[in-house]
Amino acid sequence: MKLEDLLLQKKTSILEKWFQLIAKTYPPETAKFLKKQKDRFANPVGATIFQGINGIFDQICQEIDLDEASPFLDKIVRIRAIQDFSPSLAVAFIFLLKHVIIEELESEIRENQLSQELFIIESRIDDLALLSLIYI
Repeated sequence: MKLEDLLLQKKTSILEKWFQLIAKTYPPETAKFLKKQKDRFANPVGATIFQGINGIFDQICQEIDLDEASPFLDKIVRIRAIQDFSPSLAVAFIFLLKHVIIEELESEIRENQLSQELFIIESRIDDLALLSLIYI
């Protein structure tokens, strides 16, 4: 089985955990609101972040298309930049995905000897982090 297939199978869980980690980068009251409020009209920031990480995740599971990835990165980084995150913290959310992938798929990666595929996925994450720097 390919790592991309495993990622897609666990997409919902991975996205939810990634979103939770991103929310924790905010002050406690904001994080609480982002996590609890699911209405996109009442919580446009949370909805935009979730939509963005969904698009970014899809790009990581395939060869990255810069034209498709850019709008997702742009929206999230702009939100974080105007919320007084430093440039490094504005893009740090991307790296949180590495932790979630390992947490979710560690045993499958070992069992199926997918460490080389994991390296490729992590490299894509790094590439998107570098790309996101242009939006700061």
